[in-house]
Amino acid sequence: MSNRLLSFLTEIERALITAQTAPVGGRWDTQRLINFNQGLARLTLAAYSVAELVETRGAILLQSFTLADGSLCLKANLSWEGTESTSAYAIYAKPEINWQNEASQIARKWIEGKPAMIEVTSAPEDFSPESVMAATA
Repeated sequence: MSNRLLSFLTEIERALITAQTAPVGGRWDTQRLINFNQGLARLTLAAYSVAELVETRGAILLQSFTLADGSLCLKANLSWEGTESTSAYAIYAKPEINWQNEASQIARKWIEGKPAMIEVTSAPEDFSPESVMAATA
């Protein structure tokens, strides 16, 4: 179980680095934290800018566990800096599974998945609850 956890984490990291998605002129900085006893691994992702400033981008948390039928399952929880949104994906060990392809898909989902940030602007000066009620009536 621990070998699959570590190798899958490595494949995700490779897929992220080779995807060429770091900021222009920058590079990825990754940090790993692995607890084999609990079957947990975390890959924290940050990007170095051209000015060598580090900006945390998010993390991928992996959980490895054995299902009731004895088969292995990896759960990937994707999160992004600046938002509370997360996405979770389960990968089940099957004879026909391509672990490298699954890791690439998790990396792609993390790269593409950051929810759009909604910019909150101040209300117009003439804003009032009455004007909202009148506009919706």
